[in-house]
Amino acid sequence: MDGVIKVKDEILKINLKGEVDHHLALQIKDEIDHYIEKHRIKRVLFNFKDVSFMDSSGVGMIIGRYKKLQKTGGKIGVVYLTPKIKRIFDISGLFNIINYFSNEKEALDKL
Repeated sequence: MDGVIKVKDEILKINLKGEVDHHLALQIKDEIDHYIEKHRIKRVLFNFKDVSFMDSSGVGMIIGRYKKLQKTGGKIGVVYLTPKIKRIFDISGLFNIINYFSNEKEALDKL
């Protein structure tokens, strides 16, 4: 996951790639939690530009990070959802709790 997760302007940026399935969701969850605790992160931005697939494990990973950040007043945002991933967000209700931005600049300004 080197280079995929980075902290910039007190925002944890996660550039997801490939398939966000059970295996990757567990790995990402642990790394994000580590960064949140180590750097006292309150804002997380997921970039889905290079994601081809996401299952319920990915949805659960995002909801779990939302709940973790909610305790400290934090927020989660997403950018560059493909039509397939956007549909998963729609169906699962993630848009009710997650901010969706049209690009990274907007996300960094508003998150």
